[in-house]
Amino acid sequence: MQTKILRLNYLYAILDIETTGGKYNEEGITEIAIYKHDGHKIVDQFISLINPERPIQPFVVNLTGINSKMLKNAPKFYEIAKRIIEITTNCIIVAHNADFDCRILKTEFKRLGYDFDRPSICTVSLSKHILKDMPSYSLGKLVRALGIPISDRHRAAGDAQATVKLFELLLDKDLDKTIIKQNIKKERSTKFDTKLLDIINNLPNALGIYFIHDNDGVIIYIGKSKNIKNSVIQQFSNNTAKTKKILSKLSAITFEKTGNELITSLKENEALKIHKPLFNRHKKQSKFTHGLYPSTEENTYIKLSLHPVKTQIELPITTFTNYKTGLYHLNKFTEEFLLCKTLNGLNQSSNNCNELKPEQCACITHEPATQYNARVNQLIAKHTLANKTFIIIDKGRVIDERSIVFIKKGVFKGTAFYNLNHQINNVEIIEKLITPMSHNDNAIHYIKSYLRKPKHVKLTYFD
Repeated sequence: MQTKILRLNYLYAILDIETTGGKYNEEGITEIAIYKHDGHKIVDQFISLINPERPIQPFVVNLTGINSKMLKNAPKFYEIAKRIIEITTNCIIVAHNADFDCRILKTEFKRLGYDFDRPSICTVSLSKHILKDMPSYSLGKLVRALGIPISDRHRAAGDAQATVKLFELLLDKDLDKTIIKQNIKKERSTKFDTKLLDIINNLPNALGIYFIHDNDGVIIYIGKSKNIKNSVIQQFSNNTAKTKKILSKLSAITFEKTGNELITSLKENEALKIHKPLFNRHKKQSKFTHGLYPSTEENTYIKLSLHPVKTQIELPITTFTNYKTGLYHLNKFTEEFLLCKTLNGLNQSSNNCNELKPEQCACITHEPATQYNARVNQLIAKHTLANKTFIIIDKGRVIDERSIVFIKKGVFKGTAFYNLNHQINNVEIIEKLITPMSHNDNAIHYIKSYLRKPKHVKLTYFD
């Protein structure tokens, strides 16, 4: 009897929303389904297509089947806004990934000058508390694993109905209701308070690094991302102890656009070294584990092998984030320079070179070691920076800009951006242009691994 009374204390608006997709806070709603639930059964419902008055992303059309032609005569959001307010008044919003649905509704109402604010429960986090060790917590896979029927997947009514059944199951399993109470939250809580939303809205959907500052301006966290805004949103959507600590100290978020992945990694590496942020200290200082090393015996074929970096005194030809990546590239190098798989430890059979097929071994004709080693040395020269002075030219932050990574006599010196109208043709100009950075193992690893990738970057060498 007590359980029934606890349930009746709450009314739930179990909903699902389909949107146009697009930039953060610029999405529009294309369909909404709301089932008002008293903890036992559905007591009211509202389902409608909505004309979003903006284009629908092609991938969304393919996913949902909702296209602009279907919505031409559908009501606009302001025409159904009153009904949404009525059916959700005094209700707790329930949705699978509730933060998304609540944000979309809040954004639509904000465009109308109305502050839509409802407490919410997310069935993703609730399921993780109650249904332990499920293989997936996505709505489709979760309900199928639980034997809950689902139809019209990726349509508002179908997904909302599946969420109703899932929520009813969770209510039954949560006998004392403590988990539900703990999961009830308002959007204006510290997770998505007004200040944080204002900060996030000023962040770009761009590649770069971001800095989280405390009240004294001190950098307490540094992150890098292909999409700064999305990464910050995702970071503060995680209800972890670390996130709560960062939020308690957060005063501002600043950022730097970088234009390409190499500049991003180098800038983040330098910033971590300089600022030593409080909440980045758990990160490993070294990003790589294995290196490629040549044998040192004279008058013999040079053999290439992979070893853990920390166990080696000599410098590796190049480094890798793990053994598997190193093995992949060693195979590529062996094929590219027509080297011997047996000498490089890649032939797993007991056969010797004479019994291998010609395409498996370049030294099947027993070519002289000097001739074979010349190709190995070409590989080494290509992947080491020793005594080389050059710049790596890649994309900049805007269309008419390029970036530079400057290596002088094998030492990483720094990075710069320049306009296409500038003449970058000598070392003196480059040295004045760059932002000096530290030469360290991580920086060299980033540069070497970037150059291994099949990217369209330009290398300019200087004598």
